[in-house]
Amino acid sequence: MSLDLGACSDGELAALAIGGRQSAYTELLRRHRVAIFRFARAHTADDDAALDIAQQTFIAGFAALGRFDQSRPLRHWLTRIALNKCRDWARRRKVRALFSFATPLENAPDPIDLAADVEREASDREELASVLSAMSRLPAKLKDVMVLRTVEGLSQAETALILRITEKTVETRLHRARHRLQEILRV
Repeated sequence: MSLDLGACSDGELAALAIGGRQSAYTELLRRHRVAIFRFARAHTADDDAALDIAQQTFIAGFAALGRFDQSRPLRHWLTRIALNKCRDWARRRKVRALFSFATPLENAPDPIDLAADVEREASDREELASVLSAMSRLPAKLKDVMVLRTVEGLSQAETALILRITEKTVETRLHRARHRLQEILRV
């Protein structure tokens, strides 16, 4: 009789993975890859960078799985790793822009599903791209809170835990992030 990995907790899967069970890694990846990609995409406004960051997050997370505190949510731990990877990406991007003396290229629009209402979908994509681009220009402290609370839908307490700040600081930064985002979008 084989163990149903889908019924296991993240902590149990982590223990199985540490014990060498490859299918436990696969299940952890299946459970968390969409959330980690979505988090990275909201941080970078770049699908390719988000995919790279998500891959780096899982590689680093799985390599350090022995240090994971199984009493805490794995998603929070992975999100913290992804946050660090996003910050690394942003630093590298600034350095490349400085040395290339060129502004970053604008993202090409995604292909449009011709079966859908083309005009509405194009408008929605433009609005989403505009918001993601504006979010990527927020200072890191504000962007981190906004992504975790609004994109990931985490609670104030969960956000505070991941960012290692107080809940009141989360509330303040979220307010400031929304205000700054509105200013950026007005321009």
